[in-house]
Amino acid sequence: MAARRAGRFTTALAVLLAGGALAGTALVGAAAPASGAPGAEQIAPGVEYREFDLAATHGTVRVHVIGVDLDDKDVRVGLLHPDAVAARGTVSRLATAQGALAGVNGDFFDITETQHPGVAATGASVGPEIADGRALKAAVPRGQRFGPALPPGTTTEDVLGVGTDRRARLDRLTLSGTVTTPEGQVKLGGFNQYALPVGSVGAYTSDWGPVSRARTVCGTDTERGAPCSKDTYEVTVRDGRVTRTAGAPGSGAVPDGTTVLVGREAGAQRLRALSVGEAVRVEHRVTAVSGVPYAFAVGGFPVLRGGAAVSGLDGTTAAVRTAVGIADGGHRLLL
Repeated sequence: MAARRAGRFTTALAVLLAGGALAGTALVGAAAPASGAPGAEQIAPGVEYREFDLAATHGTVRVHVIGVDLDDKDVRVGLLHPDAVAARGTVSRLATAQGALAGVNGDFFDITETQHPGVAATGASVGPEIADGRALKAAVPRGQRFGPALPPGTTTEDVLGVGTDRRARLDRLTLSGTVTTPEGQVKLGGFNQYALPVGSVGAYTSDWGPVSRARTVCGTDTERGAPCSKDTYEVTVRDGRVTRTAGAPGSGAVPDGTTVLVGREAGAQRLRALSVGEAVRVEHRVTAVSGVPYAFAVGGFPVLRGGAAVSGLDGTTAAVRTAVGIADGGHRLLL
């Protein structure tokens, strides 16, 4: 769907997190088109669509490709997401609500907690998220992720993003931050993510949403299904002061201007030293290893680099997914 403004078409290509892997320039494990790829159809200025069949190892695969010219100033590419990090929404519903021309899936999600009876699944994504230039969350530990095994050399911090310079890149987003208390500083181990590293403290803001934070202390850095920690503590901070403490992660919306700190094991011990009224300063940043400022970024993992498959990919299991390709030096996206 396109909206006309000032006599010209403005299109929005929206990318929604839902389950996929990032590709450098093409699909992995695919042979040449079975019957030849038909010509692309321009569906809006700067946006083309085509579909074709590929002969793959498990049979013929139908491929749908959206080509996006990032140099076209009338094309916007962004991150579609629900109203909260810990929430769910279908691609079609979110894309329609934003008036987007097209939407594709990305990343994997915490959608089931059968291994932790009584703990609510959060719906939050594995990797980092940036929307409209603002970081919404950081990545969970590698052992806590959902989806196929990561190839060697990749991490849950890997993303595809479009910078404020309108160029697409594969990058890595890392979290840095501290909690400063009268007793000293504590390194921040998580930011609005469904799983915290063992022994750490995580920060949760209004972007998290009302879903319970109980899942954040379940599993370990190496085993997602490990039991939930019994050694936990939660501290609420507003206007630089502790306003509430609790012995376990809570639930309910976090008001604007408030940060909830959740600690497990060693992190919980540090938080227990705080009392209501004490001064606390929380600082957090999600930044790119490349130093590039991103307009949006979505988590995933590379399957191609420089047109060649990365080593360690599973070449036998059929798992049809969405993928994103980068062409023309980052000036064109293939989704």
